[in-house]
Amino acid sequence: MTEVGPRDGLQSEPVFVSTPEKIALIQSLLDAGLRHFEVTSFVSPRAVPQMRDAAEVLSAFRDRKDAHLTALVPNMRGAEAAIEAGVDAMVLFASASESHNLKNVNRSRAQSLRGFADIAKLAEGTGVKLQGAIATAFGCPFEGEVDVQAVVDLACAYVDLGMDYITLGDTTGMATPALVIQRVQALRHLRGEAALALHFHNTRGVGLACVYAGLSQGVTHYESSIGGLGGCPFVPRATGNVATEDLVYLMEESGVSTGASLDLLIEAAKLAERVVGRELPGQVMKAGPRLAAASMDSVRTANG
Repeated sequence: MTEVGPRDGLQSEPVFVSTPEKIALIQSLLDAGLRHFEVTSFVSPRAVPQMRDAAEVLSAFRDRKDAHLTALVPNMRGAEAAIEAGVDAMVLFASASESHNLKNVNRSRAQSLRGFADIAKLAEGTGVKLQGAIATAFGCPFEGEVDVQAVVDLACAYVDLGMDYITLGDTTGMATPALVIQRVQALRHLRGEAALALHFHNTRGVGLACVYAGLSQGVTHYESSIGGLGGCPFVPRATGNVATEDLVYLMEESGVSTGASLDLLIEAAKLAERVVGRELPGQVMKAGPRLAAASMDSVRTANG
């Protein structure tokens, strides 16, 4: 599992979350047993003001040998800053949809890939790995359906660039279980060359159903956001990611060990609510674990 709340979750928040608050939130997730994080993004502060403290946040954890820290990187300038800050891996991202790529990073997919090749050369010999994310892998708000071959072609381009970890991103919340199965099966030929992860938003309420479809196809790595924070700022009607605590609940109840403490994740989700100052959409943080016992005196007895 990769926790993306500190980056994908917070990036759209209109009020700046202070650096100490971000650090405290990440620490609470470490305490809950999570070890893989997309901590921040090295983007222009004008484009995403919430991420203007990227280096400071990362520096608080760069000496943690038990944590794998990644950052989203849009261009060469961001890559240089990420390497200097000491990331374990840089996440490079392009959209399967040409129109979304133009809207999201203001360049064509071909331009994005040429830039990635330059970043790959920069990363040689640094020990910093490259990971690839495919946005709008399940649909585009501007074009509608996204051809599965566009997803396959982008994944193959990532492998050619030396990436051994590829995430299919449901940027717009348009994934369905059937689409998940179709795309995972279309990428089976790459499974020996690159690990596959899935990243779902819960825009239309089927995020966890899509996770279960992925599990049925043997995919065990997922990205999620504590409390259900987040949503892409460059698509209309975007809502949050699948909540980390909800995902852990589903996986543990399905017999997939995550190594995370659900109780501590619930506390981390409550901290996230306090940090952003509003109620978050996660469900398990409200309901608690399945077998959490309640006192009979806490519930009224029916009359009549």
